[in-house]
Amino acid sequence: MDRTAALDRVEAIVDAVDSETMPVPVREVWVYGDVALGLDPIDRLDVYLTKDMLLRGDGSDEQERYFEEEYGVKGVGKSVSAEWAEQYPERLRANDSGHAAPEKCLAAHLVDGDDPIHLEVCNASFDDNVTQRLRGAMARDAYEQILDPRGVCLWVDGTYAEETMAKLRGGELPFPTLSGSLEMLGLDEETAQEAASAMEQHRAEQTGSTVRGDVV
Repeated sequence: MDRTAALDRVEAIVDAVDSETMPVPVREVWVYGDVALGLDPIDRLDVYLTKDMLLRGDGSDEQERYFEEEYGVKGVGKSVSAEWAEQYPERLRANDSGHAAPEKCLAAHLVDGDDPIHLEVCNASFDDNVTQRLRGAMARDAYEQILDPRGVCLWVDGTYAEETMAKLRGGELPFPTLSGSLEMLGLDEETAQEAASAMEQHRAEQTGSTVRGDVV
């Protein structure tokens, strides 16, 4: 993907999060990986969203039944916003058990088509999730599950980091290599290089638009 086009997509995502009804509340928008490093073109556009859960919900029992009967999706008004579903029923997505999946609904709303865009959705902030994913991946020897720590925060609770976006467009944000960044998180040099290779191979195998939901 051309870098300018990728960053235009990022700005469109930020604008949508800032101005449109979302399936779940979004607190932060980050980018990480290739686009943060200033590469042009980039293999994939990686976007990270920090979301909140609908603790009290916003729908009635009647709305929940309607969406289950009409669209075959359970939990509307509980796991995703009923207000959002009323506006964008065509973007409703469910998990394997038939319940509304917040991360899939966000992807359907924010990522059009099959461009090489990966959306990472979690209730924890990017920095916290990087640490948690690293610990879990190391415990399971699943290096490909490590989250690339080279991220840039562009939007938090309604505040858009315009200066940061300008620096991102100018490729002015310095980052270490992937293995170097993993060493900074505490991995020894050999393990960091092995983990970086596994992450890069896994990423190269992904095609089209993808989404991953995580709860910490």
